[in-house]
Amino acid sequence: MADSRPKKAKICLCIFLCLLVAGVIAVVVGVRMWRHSSEHKKWNGTGSTAHFQEIALERCYNYTQLVQPELRDRDCQKIREAFRNAFISKDPCSATEEDYHPLLKLVKQTVPCDKTVFWSKTKELAHQYTKVQREMFTLEDTLLGYIADDLRWCGDAGSYEMNYQSCPHWKKDCSNNFVSVFWDLLSKRFAENACGVAQVVLNGSISNAFDRKSTFGRVEVHNLNPMKVHTLQAWVIHDLGKFPSDSCSGSSINDLRWIVMQRNIKFTCHDNYSSVKFLQCVKKPEDSSCR
Repeated sequence: MADSRPKKAKICLCIFLCLLVAGVIAVVVGVRMWRHSSEHKKWNGTGSTAHFQEIALERCYNYTQLVQPELRDRDCQKIREAFRNAFISKDPCSATEEDYHPLLKLVKQTVPCDKTVFWSKTKELAHQYTKVQREMFTLEDTLLGYIADDLRWCGDAGSYEMNYQSCPHWKKDCSNNFVSVFWDLLSKRFAENACGVAQVVLNGSISNAFDRKSTFGRVEVHNLNPMKVHTLQAWVIHDLGKFPSDSCSGSSINDLRWIVMQRNIKFTCHDNYSSVKFLQCVKKPEDSSCR
């Protein structure tokens, strides 16, 4: 009977060599992936918000459980995952609306008629108003707006890591970055879904209270549906202690009036709308205009 030990030794040697080669390949691939994930492309904008995913999930739970509990059936884990999948491993300057469609399907929300509030260069004041008038909604009072408010996010093509060092600047790098496309898409949907009377809070302490280049001027006003929205109310608010630079009779508001009326929507305008003015005076009651 032939000795089988040399044959077994050869088999063991082959197995050892195969495992060694596989190990070397795994190390090389791992090193390349680590280098790729750690060497993000440098952009001119601020990097992704630290702990982005944790913040998004926490905000989703807070909104669906406390702010708008009628939406408690929304799956926050799936929403966070769909949000991340919209931009991760993709060129941060090649965003499209389609990238966010799976996310939007998970978050269907209806704002009641007459309760939509747009804003332009008056974010803080508009949010103060809807915080008091809780039945009113700015875009940031909707679930996705609430989750993403003031956050930044981007990745790199082929990388599963977020870029926390820098993200594309919408002017210096590209306008079709994932943050800009996200907000334009949400603003478009927010305007399309408005109905009844819509409101917009504008800043009368700057020369062009209505700016065609703003999100409201570029996106929202042009996506109001005349079959659903019958009136747009503009509230031109002047900052306390500052000289008024624009008003309901100013050229920029006349520009807005023309755009709205061309779309067969009624337009009204109020300087220093009393309910919003009251909020200013609560913070600065000593101002002469509050007496």
